[in-house]
Amino acid sequence: METDLLYRLRTELDKEEDIKLSPFACKSRSAVRKRDEEEINQGHRQHFSIDTDRILHSLAYSRYIDKTQVFYLIKNDHITHRVLHVQLASKIGRTVGRLLRLNEDLIEAIALGHDIGHTPFGHDGEKFLSSLCESHHLGPFLHNIQSVRFLQEIERKGRGWNLTLQVLDGIFCHNGELHVQALRPNPHKDFDQLEREMEHKKSDPSLDVLPMTLEGCVVRMADTISYIGRDIEDAIRLGLIRREDIPQQCKRVLGDTNGTIVYRLVEDLVLNSIGKPHISFSEEVAEALRELKEFNQDRIYQCSKVKEQTSKVRLMFELLFEKYLNDLEKGNEDSDIFTGFLEGMAPEYKEKTPLAGIVRDFIAGMTDEYFLNQCKKYLVPQVKTARFE
Repeated sequence: METDLLYRLRTELDKEEDIKLSPFACKSRSAVRKRDEEEINQGHRQHFSIDTDRILHSLAYSRYIDKTQVFYLIKNDHITHRVLHVQLASKIGRTVGRLLRLNEDLIEAIALGHDIGHTPFGHDGEKFLSSLCESHHLGPFLHNIQSVRFLQEIERKGRGWNLTLQVLDGIFCHNGELHVQALRPNPHKDFDQLEREMEHKKSDPSLDVLPMTLEGCVVRMADTISYIGRDIEDAIRLGLIRREDIPQQCKRVLGDTNGTIVYRLVEDLVLNSIGKPHISFSEEVAEALRELKEFNQDRIYQCSKVKEQTSKVRLMFELLFEKYLNDLEKGNEDSDIFTGFLEGMAPEYKEKTPLAGIVRDFIAGMTDEYFLNQCKKYLVPQVKTARFE
């Protein structure tokens, strides 16, 4: 009886979406999963809300807390880490979604899961791991594809979370680094199409793939909005730039603090997207955002002070990758790649993943601190006592 009541409440929520949500929104009952789950169909939670819960309870999500956003190997408690970035992207995305009457549960799930595949040490770590993957014939490493792989194929010891197509597609298509003024969803997708798009993206990493939902488009814009001003505040806090260095045109249009930048971008995006099957910035704001991205790239992300230890990190990636690969090839089951990753893993994962791919997945999932501890354990000589016993 109680179960029937909860199911009716869920059904009523689904029906209310027809009234409350925009005709361009993705309704919860439109969710598609690769495997049908009877308990989901009969339960009280709507589909995209379930996906949010599954992402929040994933082991990969818990590791966000010590993953670099931009600045690594810096002791400062107020510098943005990956966990804060995805929370900000979620909040901004849901704000935009509420004003445009879109599905906030879908936005939240995409936003919270979009960076789960990121390596330790941010985009530099991604670049180093990608180079190693290509040299071992795995193709380039792309964190958006790895996010989908983690959630569908690696989490829960290889069983995956069976997330909805719409959430996985939004995670895959989230690329906030690519600059666009407007985004129009490509709704005609299924799981086969998603897999083809990921293969095409691996073949050509510069390829721009559009989300299948307007909610996915919102998260892609929210990704940019959440980091662009926040990275400036972090850089000012670290003494890399001064507030007066921000280009005058950007300050005039967007402001010179993270708060004003976020507010102006959200306001402009909503005003130019209400009642439309696409989302868009105005021409003036889009141009100011493009210029601000270029400023961040030149003055922050490529700053020589930020890159002082890059060569050391690259070397550690190379040495650790080869160490784990050697352990797998020799069957060294005392290695942490066995005890900390492969132990208990589903046979299907081991069968379809080459040894170098297993190393890729293990390293990609590491936090910065765990990576450094592994380097200290395996790569740094240990001082022993005077006697061998």
